[in-house]
Amino acid sequence: MEPVTSSSAAGRKRLPAKVMASVAVPSGAKVSAAVLDLESGASAAYGEDTFDTASIVKVDILATLLLRAQDAGRRLTATERAYATKMIENSDNASATALWHAIGRAEGLDAANERFGLSATSGGDGDLWGLTRTTAADQLVLLQQVFGAQSLLSAASRTYVQGLMEGVEADQRWGVSAAAVGSSWALKNGWMPRSATGLWDVNSIGRVTVDGAGLLVAVLSKGTVSQAEGISLVEAAAKAAVAGFASAS
Repeated sequence: MEPVTSSSAAGRKRLPAKVMASVAVPSGAKVSAAVLDLESGASAAYGEDTFDTASIVKVDILATLLLRAQDAGRRLTATERAYATKMIENSDNASATALWHAIGRAEGLDAANERFGLSATSGGDGDLWGLTRTTAADQLVLLQQVFGAQSLLSAASRTYVQGLMEGVEADQRWGVSAAAVGSSWALKNGWMPRSATGLWDVNSIGRVTVDGAGLLVAVLSKGTVSQAEGISLVEAAAKAAVAGFASAS
């Protein structure tokens, strides 16, 4: 993968291509990764491709729901909270569909994302929220709304989403967490086979702690022949991106 120059308050830099070159990308597959240091704001991304979100959009759906609730001066209802828990911790699709309708589907998601600062994300048609299109760099913008202090979401809303992302069920604790040093991480994964090709979209976004630093990491992939191959690719890319980011800092 070719490195993409990043810019931030900490200045501009180019991450070493040799770091991501160590990631074995299966023939026909693509992967993109992005990393941001929560303290300095420095960030960088590899690859500029657009990917289907699959279930990582569930974080965006919840962030949108919380923003709309804040605008209305209300808390989430008990039903909304139940759906949110199942949607994030268990990746329950029926709960995601219920909240997708609650936020106004793609129109509601896109409106919130414009406010959040996402510029390359568009909601899926109809009830196809998993076909929302996004980039790794845009997912960092979303993660900053969840984990950063400069956010449209209140501290209570951010803490709520973070807690759910820390509590994903055991069989979903893969992905960007592979780049963490220790057990401090919060994530949401997404995975789905494409009916037309049988190939998989496998994605992972979240926060990891490395040498005491909080890093936001997003890795998106498409075109692997199985979910397992996609998971291996995402985890290898997350590790390489974090290592390359650290070496360039």
